[in-house]
Amino acid sequence: MTKEILLGDEAAALGAVHAGLSSGYSYPGTPASEIMEYLIRISGGGAKFTAAWSVNEKTAFEEALGASFAGKRALCSMKHVGLNVAADPFMSASLTGANGGFLLIVADDPSMHSSQNEQDSRFYAQFAQIPCFEPADHQEAYDMAREAYEISERWSIPVMLRMVTRLSHSRGGVAVRAPRPQNQVRLGDRTCWTLLPSNARTRFQRLLDLQPEFVRYAESSPFNSLELNPDDRRLGVIASGLGINYILENVAGAATRPSILKIGTYPIPEALVRKLVAHVDTILVAEEGYPLIERSLKGLYGIPGKTLIGKLSGRLPLAGELTPESVRKALALPPLNRQACPEFRLAARPPQLCIGCPHADTFKALNAALEGRTGGTVFSDIGCYTLGWFPPYSAIDTCVCMGASIGMAKGAAEAGVHPSVAVIGDSTFGHSGITALLSAASFNTRMTAIVLDNCTVAMTGCQPSFASGDRLLRIIEGLGVPKERLRVITPLPKFHEDNVRILTEEIESPGLSVIVAVRECLEEARKKNKR
Repeated sequence: MTKEILLGDEAAALGAVHAGLSSGYSYPGTPASEIMEYLIRISGGGAKFTAAWSVNEKTAFEEALGASFAGKRALCSMKHVGLNVAADPFMSASLTGANGGFLLIVADDPSMHSSQNEQDSRFYAQFAQIPCFEPADHQEAYDMAREAYEISERWSIPVMLRMVTRLSHSRGGVAVRAPRPQNQVRLGDRTCWTLLPSNARTRFQRLLDLQPEFVRYAESSPFNSLELNPDDRRLGVIASGLGINYILENVAGAATRPSILKIGTYPIPEALVRKLVAHVDTILVAEEGYPLIERSLKGLYGIPGKTLIGKLSGRLPLAGELTPESVRKALALPPLNRQACPEFRLAARPPQLCIGCPHADTFKALNAALEGRTGGTVFSDIGCYTLGWFPPYSAIDTCVCMGASIGMAKGAAEAGVHPSVAVIGDSTFGHSGITALLSAASFNTRMTAIVLDNCTVAMTGCQPSFASGDRLLRIIEGLGVPKERLRVITPLPKFHEDNVRILTEEIESPGLSVIVAVRECLEEARKKNKR
Protein backbone atom coordinates (compact mmCIF):
# COMPACT_ATOMS: atom_id res chain seq x y z
CA MET A 1 0.00 0.00 0.00
CA THR A 2 1.40 3.38 -1.04
CA LYS A 3 0.22 6.90 -0.29
CA GLU A 4 -0.50 9.74 -2.71
CA ILE A 5 -1.54 13.36 -2.26
CA LEU A 6 -4.63 13.86 -4.40
CA LEU A 7 -7.51 16.20 -5.03
CA GLY A 8 -10.80 14.73 -3.89
CA ASP A 9 -11.82 14.44 -7.54
CA GLU A 10 -8.57 12.64 -8.33
CA ALA A 11 -8.99 10.27 -5.38
CA ALA A 12 -12.43 9.18 -6.63
CA ALA A 13 -11.11 8.83 -10.18
CA LEU A 14 -8.11 6.75 -9.08
CA GLY A 15 -10.37 4.54 -6.99
CA ALA A 16 -12.36 3.81 -10.13
CA VAL A 17 -9.20 3.06 -12.11
CA HIS A 18 -7.92 0.69 -9.43
CA ALA A 19 -11.33 -1.01 -9.39
CA GLY A 20 -10.77 -2.04 -13.01
CA LEU A 21 -12.17 0.90 -14.96
CA SER A 22 -12.37 0.37 -18.72
CA SER A 23 -14.32 3.45 -19.90
CA GLY A 24 -14.92 6.93 -18.50
CA TYR A 25 -16.98 9.76 -20.01
CA SER A 26 -17.82 13.28 -18.85
CA TYR A 27 -18.82 16.81 -19.77
CA PRO A 28 -16.80 19.54 -18.03
CA GLY A 29 -18.37 21.44 -15.17
CA THR A 30 -16.93 22.75 -11.91
CA PRO A 31 -16.37 21.13 -9.41
CA ALA A 32 -16.30 17.83 -11.37
CA SER A 33 -13.98 18.73 -14.27
CA GLU A 34 -10.82 17.47 -12.58
CA ILE A 35 -12.15 13.91 -12.51
CA MET A 36 -11.95 13.48 -16.28
CA GLU A 37 -8.85 15.65 -16.61
CA TYR A 38 -7.06 13.27 -14.24
CA LEU A 39 -8.36 10.17 -16.03
CA ILE A 40 -7.22 11.51 -19.40
CA ARG A 41 -3.82 12.32 -17.92
CA ILE A 42 -3.21 8.80 -16.58
CA SER A 43 -4.96 6.83 -19.34
CA GLY A 44 -1.86 6.54 -21.47
CA GLY A 45 -3.60 8.15 -24.41
CA GLY A 46 -6.35 5.55 -24.20
CA ALA A 47 -3.97 2.59 -24.08
CA LYS A 48 -4.84 1.72 -20.46
CA PHE A 49 -8.52 2.66 -20.55
CA THR A 50 -10.89 4.99 -22.40
CA ALA A 51 -11.19 8.49 -20.94
CA ALA A 52 -13.01 11.04 -23.07
CA TRP A 53 -15.03 14.23 -22.97
CA SER A 54 -18.53 14.02 -24.39
CA VAL A 55 -20.75 16.59 -26.08
CA ASN A 56 -23.03 16.78 -23.02
CA GLU A 57 -23.87 14.90 -19.81
CA LYS A 58 -26.70 12.89 -21.34
CA THR A 59 -24.39 11.62 -24.06
CA ALA A 60 -21.67 10.87 -21.49
CA PHE A 61 -24.10 8.82 -19.39
CA GLU A 62 -25.31 6.87 -22.42
CA GLU A 63 -21.76 6.15 -23.58
CA ALA A 64 -20.85 4.86 -20.13
CA LEU A 65 -24.05 2.80 -20.01
CA GLY A 66 -23.15 1.20 -23.35
CA ALA A 67 -19.74 0.23 -21.98
CA SER A 68 -21.45 -1.25 -18.90
CA PHE A 69 -23.81 -3.26 -21.11
CA ALA A 70 -20.69 -4.70 -22.76
CA GLY A 71 -19.65 -6.03 -19.34
CA LYS A 72 -16.95 -3.44 -18.72
CA ARG A 73 -16.63 -1.29 -15.63
CA ALA A 74 -17.65 2.23 -16.64
CA LEU A 75 -17.67 5.69 -15.09
CA CYS A 76 -19.63 8.85 -15.85
CA SER A 77 -18.86 12.11 -14.06
CA MET A 78 -20.55 15.52 -14.04
CA LYS A 79 -21.51 18.41 -11.83
CA HIS A 80 -24.84 18.46 -10.05
CA VAL A 81 -26.82 20.46 -12.62
CA GLY A 82 -25.37 18.21 -15.31
CA LEU A 83 -27.39 15.38 -13.82
CA ASN A 84 -30.52 17.30 -14.84
CA VAL A 85 -29.34 16.92 -18.43
CA ALA A 86 -28.60 13.21 -17.93
CA ALA A 87 -31.76 12.55 -15.88
CA ASP A 88 -33.61 10.75 -18.69
CA PRO A 89 -31.14 7.87 -19.18
CA PHE A 90 -30.21 7.99 -15.48
CA MET A 91 -33.74 7.23 -14.31
CA SER A 92 -34.19 4.50 -16.91
CA ALA A 93 -30.82 2.92 -16.06
CA SER A 94 -32.12 2.10 -12.59
CA LEU A 95 -34.54 -0.25 -14.38
CA THR A 96 -32.29 -1.64 -17.11
CA GLY A 97 -29.62 -2.12 -14.49
CA ALA A 98 -25.92 -2.44 -15.17
CA ASN A 99 -23.95 -5.35 -16.56
CA GLY A 100 -20.39 -4.30 -15.86
CA GLY A 101 -20.09 -2.05 -12.82
CA PHE A 102 -21.47 1.46 -13.43
CA LEU A 103 -20.33 4.38 -11.25
CA LEU A 104 -21.86 7.84 -11.56
CA ILE A 105 -19.81 10.53 -9.80
CA VAL A 106 -21.70 13.77 -9.25
CA ALA A 107 -20.01 16.82 -7.70
CA ASP A 108 -22.42 19.16 -5.92
CA ASP A 109 -21.69 22.84 -5.30
CA PRO A 110 -23.07 24.07 -1.94
CA SER A 111 -22.76 27.89 -1.72
CA MET A 112 -22.90 28.06 -5.53
CA HIS A 113 -19.22 28.87 -6.02
CA SER A 114 -19.67 28.38 -9.78
CA SER A 115 -23.23 27.18 -10.28
CA GLN A 116 -26.77 28.47 -10.64
CA ASN A 117 -28.23 26.42 -7.79
CA GLU A 118 -27.33 24.23 -4.79
CA GLN A 119 -29.35 21.14 -5.68
CA ASP A 120 -28.46 18.00 -3.72
CA SER A 121 -27.80 14.92 -5.87
CA ARG A 122 -28.65 12.57 -3.00
CA PHE A 123 -32.30 13.28 -3.83
CA TYR A 124 -31.68 12.02 -7.37
CA ALA A 125 -30.25 8.79 -5.96
CA GLN A 126 -33.28 8.51 -3.69
CA PHE A 127 -35.58 9.31 -6.65
CA ALA A 128 -33.99 6.57 -8.77
CA GLN A 129 -33.85 4.25 -5.72
CA ILE A 130 -30.19 3.34 -6.20
CA PRO A 131 -27.34 3.10 -3.64
CA CYS A 132 -25.36 6.26 -3.00
CA PHE A 133 -22.00 6.89 -1.31
CA GLU A 134 -21.00 10.21 0.27
CA PRO A 135 -17.32 10.45 1.26
CA ALA A 136 -16.18 12.45 4.28
CA ASP A 137 -12.56 12.73 3.11
CA HIS A 138 -10.14 11.86 0.31
CA GLN A 139 -9.48 8.35 1.56
CA GLU A 140 -13.18 7.57 1.55
CA ALA A 141 -13.53 9.02 -1.95
CA TYR A 142 -10.98 6.45 -3.13
CA ASP A 143 -12.32 3.55 -1.06
CA MET A 144 -15.95 4.26 -1.88
CA ALA A 145 -15.27 4.37 -5.62
CA ARG A 146 -13.75 0.90 -5.39
CA GLU A 147 -16.58 -0.40 -3.22
CA ALA A 148 -19.22 1.11 -5.51
CA TYR A 149 -18.20 -1.18 -8.36
CA GLU A 150 -18.55 -4.23 -6.17
CA ILE A 151 -22.02 -3.12 -5.12
CA SER A 152 -22.96 -2.27 -8.70
CA GLU A 153 -22.06 -5.72 -9.96
CA ARG A 154 -23.53 -7.48 -6.92
CA TRP A 155 -26.99 -6.16 -7.72
CA SER A 156 -26.49 -5.15 -11.38
CA ILE A 157 -27.42 -1.57 -10.57
CA PRO A 158 -25.83 1.86 -11.23
CA VAL A 159 -24.33 3.43 -8.09
CA MET A 160 -23.82 7.12 -7.30
CA LEU A 161 -20.85 8.72 -5.56
CA ARG A 162 -21.74 12.21 -4.35
CA MET A 163 -18.89 14.72 -3.98
CA VAL A 164 -19.00 18.38 -2.93
CA THR A 165 -16.82 21.34 -3.85
CA ARG A 166 -14.89 21.52 -0.59
CA LEU A 167 -13.79 17.89 -0.98
CA SER A 168 -13.40 17.90 -4.77
CA HIS A 169 -10.99 20.83 -4.76
CA SER A 170 -8.92 20.14 -1.64
CA ARG A 171 -5.96 17.79 -1.37
CA GLY A 172 -5.35 14.98 1.07
CA GLY A 173 -3.34 11.84 1.61
CA VAL A 174 -4.77 8.66 0.11
CA ALA A 175 -3.50 5.13 0.78
CA VAL A 176 -3.96 3.26 -2.49
CA ARG A 177 -4.18 -0.48 -3.00
CA ALA A 178 -3.20 -2.83 -5.79
CA PRO A 179 -5.41 -2.38 -8.87
CA ARG A 180 -7.94 -4.97 -9.96
CA PRO A 181 -7.81 -6.20 -13.59
CA GLN A 182 -10.41 -4.97 -16.06
CA ASN A 183 -13.43 -7.07 -17.00
CA GLN A 184 -13.56 -8.93 -20.26
CA VAL A 185 -16.34 -8.17 -22.70
CA ARG A 186 -19.39 -10.18 -21.62
CA LEU A 187 -22.92 -9.58 -22.78
CA GLY A 188 -25.51 -10.38 -20.19
CA ASP A 189 -29.25 -10.90 -20.37
CA ARG A 190 -30.17 -8.35 -23.03
CA THR A 191 -33.91 -8.92 -22.67
CA CYS A 192 -33.99 -6.50 -19.72
CA TRP A 193 -32.44 -3.62 -21.65
CA THR A 194 -35.50 -2.81 -23.75
CA LEU A 195 -37.89 -0.83 -21.59
CA LEU A 196 -41.12 -1.62 -23.33
CA PRO A 197 -43.94 -1.32 -20.77
CA SER A 198 -44.12 -5.10 -20.27
CA ASN A 199 -40.37 -5.27 -19.54
CA ALA A 200 -40.29 -2.03 -17.57
CA ARG A 201 -42.96 -3.23 -15.14
CA THR A 202 -40.94 -6.34 -14.39
CA ARG A 203 -37.73 -4.35 -13.99
CA PHE A 204 -39.39 -1.79 -11.72
CA GLN A 205 -40.68 -4.56 -9.49
CA ARG A 206 -37.13 -5.95 -9.35
CA LEU A 207 -35.88 -2.52 -8.27
CA LEU A 208 -38.52 -2.36 -5.54
CA ASP A 209 -37.62 -5.85 -4.35
CA LEU A 210 -33.98 -4.79 -4.00
CA GLN A 211 -34.73 -1.88 -1.65
CA PRO A 212 -34.63 -3.91 1.61
CA GLU A 213 -31.29 -5.40 0.52
CA PHE A 214 -29.89 -1.91 -0.09
CA VAL A 215 -30.99 -0.85 3.40
CA ARG A 216 -29.44 -3.96 4.98
CA TYR A 217 -26.20 -3.24 3.15
CA ALA A 218 -26.20 0.35 4.42
CA GLU A 219 -26.75 -0.85 7.98
CA SER A 220 -23.63 -3.01 7.80
CA SER A 221 -21.56 -0.72 5.58
CA PRO A 222 -18.07 0.10 6.90
CA PHE A 223 -18.75 3.71 5.92
CA ASN A 224 -21.64 3.96 8.40
CA SER A 225 -20.80 3.83 12.09
CA LEU A 226 -22.61 4.43 15.37
CA GLU A 227 -20.89 5.42 18.61
CA LEU A 228 -23.20 5.66 21.63
CA ASN A 229 -22.19 7.46 24.82
CA PRO A 230 -23.72 5.38 27.64
CA ASP A 231 -23.09 8.12 30.22
CA ASP A 232 -24.73 11.03 28.38
CA ARG A 233 -28.11 10.70 26.69
CA ARG A 234 -28.76 14.40 26.14
CA LEU A 235 -27.54 14.78 22.55
CA GLY A 236 -27.05 12.51 19.56
CA VAL A 237 -25.59 13.67 16.25
CA ILE A 238 -26.22 12.32 12.76
CA ALA A 239 -23.55 13.60 10.38
CA SER A 240 -23.00 12.79 6.73
CA GLY A 241 -20.20 13.58 4.30
CA LEU A 242 -18.05 16.53 5.31
CA GLY A 243 -20.34 17.21 8.26
CA ILE A 244 -18.68 14.50 10.35
CA ASN A 245 -15.35 16.34 10.14
CA TYR A 246 -16.84 19.52 11.57
CA ILE A 247 -18.57 17.60 14.34
CA LEU A 248 -15.41 15.74 15.39
CA GLU A 249 -13.32 18.89 15.17
CA ASN A 250 -15.65 20.71 17.55
CA VAL A 251 -16.08 17.93 20.13
CA ALA A 252 -12.39 17.00 20.23
CA GLY A 253 -11.06 17.42 23.73
CA ALA A 254 -14.50 17.96 25.25
CA ALA A 255 -15.17 16.47 28.68
CA THR A 256 -18.03 14.52 27.19
CA ARG A 257 -18.98 13.95 23.57
CA PRO A 258 -22.41 13.22 22.13
CA SER A 259 -23.45 9.92 20.61
CA ILE A 260 -22.56 10.10 16.92
CA LEU A 261 -23.94 8.32 13.86
CA LYS A 262 -21.81 8.81 10.75
CA ILE A 263 -23.59 8.17 7.45
CA GLY A 264 -21.62 7.65 4.25
CA THR A 265 -23.81 5.05 2.53
CA TYR A 266 -27.44 5.41 1.43
CA PRO A 267 -30.29 4.44 1.69
CA ILE A 268 -30.38 5.80 5.23
CA PRO A 269 -29.40 2.96 7.61
CA GLU A 270 -32.73 2.67 9.44
CA ALA A 271 -31.63 0.32 12.24
CA LEU A 272 -28.67 2.53 13.18
CA VAL A 273 -30.86 5.63 13.18
CA ARG A 274 -33.44 3.91 15.42
CA LYS A 275 -30.72 2.91 17.90
CA LEU A 276 -29.45 6.48 18.12
CA VAL A 277 -32.93 8.00 18.42
CA ALA A 278 -33.88 5.56 21.18
CA HIS A 279 -30.71 6.42 23.11
CA VAL A 280 -30.85 10.23 23.17
CA ASP A 281 -33.26 13.07 23.89
CA THR A 282 -32.15 15.51 21.18
CA ILE A 283 -30.88 14.74 17.67
CA LEU A 284 -28.76 17.18 15.67
CA VAL A 285 -28.46 16.46 11.94
CA ALA A 286 -25.41 17.94 10.17
CA GLU A 287 -25.44 17.27 6.44
CA GLU A 288 -23.91 19.12 3.49
CA GLY A 289 -26.64 20.23 1.11
CA TYR A 290 -30.39 19.89 1.52
CA PRO A 291 -31.89 18.38 4.71
CA LEU A 292 -32.49 14.92 3.24
CA ILE A 293 -31.75 12.97 6.42
CA GLU A 294 -33.46 15.53 8.63
CA ARG A 295 -36.64 15.45 6.53
CA SER A 296 -36.65 11.66 6.60
CA LEU A 297 -36.51 11.70 10.41
CA LYS A 298 -38.99 14.50 10.85
CA GLY A 299 -41.64 13.09 8.55
CA LEU A 300 -44.94 14.89 8.95
CA TYR A 301 -45.23 14.93 12.74
CA GLY A 302 -41.67 14.62 13.98
CA ILE A 303 -40.31 12.08 16.47
CA PRO A 304 -42.61 11.85 19.50
CA GLY A 305 -40.81 12.66 22.74
CA LYS A 306 -37.61 13.75 20.96
CA THR A 307 -36.23 17.09 19.81
CA LEU A 308 -34.89 17.22 16.25
CA ILE A 309 -32.63 20.12 15.29
CA GLY A 310 -30.76 20.98 12.12
CA LYS A 311 -31.44 23.01 9.01
CA LEU A 312 -35.22 22.78 9.18
CA SER A 313 -35.24 23.98 12.79
CA GLY A 314 -32.97 26.92 11.98
CA ARG A 315 -30.08 25.65 14.10
CA LEU A 316 -28.00 25.27 10.91
CA PRO A 317 -28.34 27.52 7.83
CA LEU A 318 -30.44 26.13 4.98
CA ALA A 319 -28.28 27.81 2.33
CA GLY A 320 -24.57 27.49 1.71
CA GLU A 321 -21.89 25.14 2.98
CA LEU A 322 -21.51 23.82 6.47
CA THR A 323 -18.60 25.39 8.33
CA PRO A 324 -16.84 24.52 11.58
CA GLU A 325 -18.30 27.73 13.03
CA SER A 326 -21.91 27.01 12.04
CA VAL A 327 -21.66 23.45 13.36
CA ARG A 328 -20.10 24.68 16.60
CA LYS A 329 -23.02 27.03 17.11
CA ALA A 330 -25.47 24.19 16.42
CA LEU A 331 -23.72 22.13 19.11
CA ALA A 332 -24.35 25.02 21.54
CA LEU A 333 -20.62 25.36 22.17
CA PRO A 334 -19.09 28.77 22.96
CA PRO A 335 -17.48 30.49 19.98
CA LEU A 336 -13.74 30.18 19.56
CA ASN A 337 -11.53 33.17 20.25
CA ARG A 338 -11.02 35.44 17.27
CA GLN A 339 -8.38 37.99 16.46
CA ALA A 340 -9.80 41.18 15.01
CA CYS A 341 -7.75 42.66 12.16
CA PRO A 342 -9.66 45.79 11.07
CA GLU A 343 -6.65 47.17 9.23
CA PHE A 344 -6.28 44.03 7.06
CA ARG A 345 -8.81 44.33 4.27
CA LEU A 346 -8.86 41.94 1.34
CA ALA A 347 -9.36 43.55 -2.03
CA ALA A 348 -12.65 42.68 -3.75
CA ARG A 349 -12.12 40.39 -6.72
CA PRO A 350 -15.39 40.16 -8.64
CA PRO A 351 -15.39 37.73 -11.57
CA GLN A 352 -14.58 39.35 -14.89
CA LEU A 353 -13.64 38.56 -18.46
CA CYS A 354 -9.93 38.22 -19.10
CA ILE A 355 -8.17 41.28 -20.47
CA GLY A 356 -8.42 41.02 -24.25
CA CYS A 357 -11.17 38.36 -24.17
CA PRO A 358 -12.92 38.13 -27.56
CA HIS A 359 -16.31 38.14 -25.84
CA ALA A 360 -15.64 41.71 -24.66
CA ASP A 361 -15.40 42.98 -28.23
CA THR A 362 -18.56 41.11 -29.21
CA PHE A 363 -20.47 42.65 -26.29
CA LYS A 364 -19.22 46.14 -27.19
CA ALA A 365 -20.47 45.69 -30.74
CA LEU A 366 -23.78 44.22 -29.57
CA ASN A 367 -24.37 47.10 -27.15
CA ALA A 368 -23.67 49.58 -29.92
CA ALA A 369 -26.07 47.81 -32.30
CA LEU A 370 -28.81 47.85 -29.64
CA GLU A 371 -28.20 51.43 -28.49
CA GLY A 372 -31.37 53.49 -28.48
CA ARG A 373 -33.67 50.49 -28.84
CA THR A 374 -36.24 49.74 -26.17
CA GLY A 375 -38.17 46.58 -25.35
CA GLY A 376 -35.56 44.13 -26.56
CA THR A 377 -33.97 41.32 -24.57
CA VAL A 378 -30.60 39.58 -24.79
CA PHE A 379 -30.92 35.98 -23.63
CA SER A 380 -27.56 34.57 -22.60
CA ASP A 381 -26.28 31.12 -21.73
CA ILE A 382 -23.72 29.48 -19.46
CA GLY A 383 -20.04 30.12 -20.08
CA CYS A 384 -17.44 32.86 -19.66
CA TYR A 385 -19.76 35.21 -21.58
CA THR A 386 -22.25 35.08 -18.70
CA LEU A 387 -19.89 37.58 -17.08
CA GLY A 388 -21.20 40.05 -19.67
CA TRP A 389 -23.98 40.71 -17.14
CA PHE A 390 -21.52 42.70 -15.02
CA PRO A 391 -20.43 46.26 -15.76
CA PRO A 392 -18.85 47.68 -17.82
CA TYR A 393 -20.73 45.57 -20.40
CA SER A 394 -24.17 45.01 -18.81
CA ALA A 395 -24.92 43.32 -22.12
CA ILE A 396 -27.10 40.33 -21.18
CA ASP A 397 -30.40 39.84 -19.37
CA THR A 398 -30.71 36.11 -18.59
CA CYS A 399 -28.81 32.96 -17.63
CA VAL A 400 -30.89 29.90 -16.77
CA CYS A 401 -29.36 26.64 -17.94
CA MET A 402 -27.21 25.15 -20.70
CA GLY A 403 -28.73 25.88 -24.13
CA ALA A 404 -31.69 27.89 -22.83
CA SER A 405 -30.80 31.15 -24.59
CA ILE A 406 -31.97 30.19 -28.09
CA GLY A 407 -35.21 28.59 -26.93
CA MET A 408 -36.06 31.57 -24.70
CA ALA A 409 -35.22 34.04 -27.48
CA LYS A 410 -37.55 32.12 -29.83
CA GLY A 411 -40.38 32.11 -27.30
CA ALA A 412 -39.92 35.80 -26.53
CA ALA A 413 -39.80 36.73 -30.21
CA GLU A 414 -43.01 34.83 -30.89
CA ALA A 415 -44.58 36.67 -27.94
CA GLY A 416 -43.76 40.00 -29.59
CA VAL A 417 -40.32 40.93 -28.21
CA HIS A 418 -38.00 42.67 -30.67
CA PRO A 419 -35.06 42.63 -30.81
CA SER A 420 -34.85 39.13 -29.38
CA VAL A 421 -31.20 38.08 -29.24
CA ALA A 422 -29.61 34.85 -28.02
CA VAL A 423 -25.94 34.70 -26.98
CA ILE A 424 -24.39 31.24 -26.68
CA GLY A 425 -20.89 29.74 -26.75
CA ASP A 426 -19.70 27.14 -29.24
CA SER A 427 -19.48 24.33 -26.67
CA THR A 428 -22.84 25.20 -25.09
CA PHE A 429 -24.36 25.32 -28.56
CA GLY A 430 -23.11 21.79 -29.20
CA HIS A 431 -24.22 20.74 -25.71
CA SER A 432 -27.88 21.69 -26.04
CA GLY A 433 -28.36 24.71 -28.27
CA ILE A 434 -28.61 22.77 -31.54
CA THR A 435 -32.15 21.49 -31.00
CA ALA A 436 -33.45 24.96 -30.10
CA LEU A 437 -31.91 26.45 -33.25
CA LEU A 438 -33.47 23.63 -35.31
CA SER A 439 -36.83 24.69 -33.92
CA ALA A 440 -36.19 28.38 -34.64
CA ALA A 441 -35.07 27.55 -38.18
CA SER A 442 -38.17 25.45 -38.79
CA PHE A 443 -40.39 28.45 -37.96
CA ASN A 444 -38.00 31.10 -39.32
CA THR A 445 -38.57 33.02 -36.09
CA ARG A 446 -37.59 36.68 -36.16
CA MET A 447 -34.64 36.57 -33.79
CA THR A 448 -30.86 36.70 -33.88
CA ALA A 449 -28.59 34.04 -32.39
CA ILE A 450 -24.98 35.00 -31.71
CA VAL A 451 -22.65 32.01 -31.33
CA LEU A 452 -19.39 32.96 -29.64
CA ASP A 453 -16.83 30.58 -31.11
CA ASN A 454 -13.68 30.83 -29.03
CA CYS A 455 -12.65 27.30 -30.03
CA THR A 456 -12.75 25.74 -26.55
CA VAL A 457 -14.72 25.17 -23.34
CA ALA A 458 -13.03 28.12 -21.71
CA MET A 459 -14.73 28.58 -18.34
CA THR A 460 -13.94 25.08 -17.07
CA GLY A 461 -10.30 24.98 -18.14
CA CYS A 462 -10.16 24.83 -21.95
CA GLN A 463 -11.52 21.36 -22.70
CA PRO A 464 -12.23 20.49 -26.37
CA SER A 465 -15.34 21.89 -28.06
CA PHE A 466 -17.36 19.66 -30.39
CA ALA A 467 -18.99 22.49 -32.36
CA SER A 468 -16.31 24.93 -33.45
CA GLY A 469 -14.77 26.28 -36.66
CA ASP A 470 -15.99 24.98 -40.02
CA ARG A 471 -17.92 22.16 -38.33
CA LEU A 472 -19.98 24.74 -36.43
CA LEU A 473 -20.85 26.60 -39.63
CA ARG A 474 -21.85 23.36 -41.38
CA ILE A 475 -24.04 22.36 -38.43
CA ILE A 476 -25.84 25.71 -38.45
CA GLU A 477 -26.41 25.60 -42.19
CA GLY A 478 -27.55 21.97 -41.94
CA LEU A 479 -30.21 22.99 -39.41
CA GLY A 480 -31.89 25.06 -42.10
CA VAL A 481 -30.52 28.55 -41.48
CA PRO A 482 -30.40 30.34 -44.89
CA LYS A 483 -26.85 30.93 -46.09
CA GLU A 484 -27.44 34.65 -46.50
CA ARG A 485 -28.58 34.86 -42.88
CA LEU A 486 -25.46 33.13 -41.52
CA ARG A 487 -22.76 35.76 -40.94
CA VAL A 488 -19.25 35.48 -39.50
CA ILE A 489 -17.52 38.29 -37.62
CA THR A 490 -14.11 38.66 -35.98
CA PRO A 491 -14.38 40.29 -32.56
CA LEU A 492 -11.39 42.65 -32.60
CA PRO A 493 -11.37 46.42 -31.98
CA LYS A 494 -10.26 47.13 -35.55
CA PHE A 495 -13.41 45.45 -36.89
CA HIS A 496 -15.78 47.14 -34.44
CA GLU A 497 -17.64 49.30 -36.97
CA ASP A 498 -18.10 46.38 -39.40
CA ASN A 499 -19.32 44.16 -36.58
CA VAL A 500 -21.87 46.76 -35.43
CA ARG A 501 -23.14 47.10 -38.98
CA ILE A 502 -23.54 43.32 -39.43
CA LEU A 503 -25.28 42.95 -36.07
CA THR A 504 -27.65 45.81 -36.92
CA GLU A 505 -28.49 44.29 -40.30
CA GLU A 506 -29.25 40.88 -38.87
CA ILE A 507 -31.28 42.21 -35.96
CA GLU A 508 -33.45 44.03 -38.50
CA SER A 509 -33.78 41.02 -40.82
CA PRO A 510 -37.36 39.67 -41.14
CA GLY A 511 -36.62 36.12 -39.94
CA LEU A 512 -33.99 34.04 -38.19
CA SER A 513 -30.37 35.09 -38.47
CA VAL A 514 -27.22 33.65 -36.93
CA ILE A 515 -23.95 35.48 -36.34
CA VAL A 516 -20.83 33.50 -35.45
CA ALA A 517 -18.13 35.50 -33.68
CA VAL A 518 -14.86 33.65 -34.27
CA ARG A 519 -11.73 34.33 -32.25
CA GLU A 520 -9.70 31.91 -30.14
CA CYS A 521 -9.76 32.16 -26.34
CA LEU A 522 -6.56 33.81 -25.11
CA GLU A 523 -6.04 31.20 -22.41
CA GLU A 524 -6.39 28.40 -24.96
CA ALA A 525 -3.87 30.15 -27.21
CA ARG A 526 -1.43 30.45 -24.30
CA LYS A 527 -1.84 26.76 -23.47
CA LYS A 528 -1.18 25.82 -27.10
CA ASN A 529 1.94 27.94 -27.18
CA LYS A 530 3.13 26.39 -23.92
CA ARG A 531 2.57 22.88 -25.28
